[in-house]
Amino acid sequence: MSPDKQQVEETISALKQQRDELAVKIHLGNMEAKADFEQATEKLEALTQDFEPLKTAVKDSAENVFAALGLVGDEVRSSFDRIRKSLS
Repeated sequence: MSPDKQQVEETISALKQQRDELAVKIHLGNMEAKADFEQATEKLEALTQDFEPLKTAVKDSAENVFAALGLVGDEVRSSFDRIRKSLS
């Protein structure tokens, strides 16, 4: 597996773990945090769905695709950080 593919898989895995941890906290949290969480979760699911077919189809020109996936991952991570702060 290429380093880019491995990095995206690790990012997705870490984001899913953060999502699960935040879901527990949000259960008792405020509505704004819940709305942010739902949007971030939708983006994570889209990222996951988009990545699976790309793993097998993308070859040499993957740099731009993985950069874009990384940006979405960063956006989801930022959303989770903002949610975490609002729950503190």
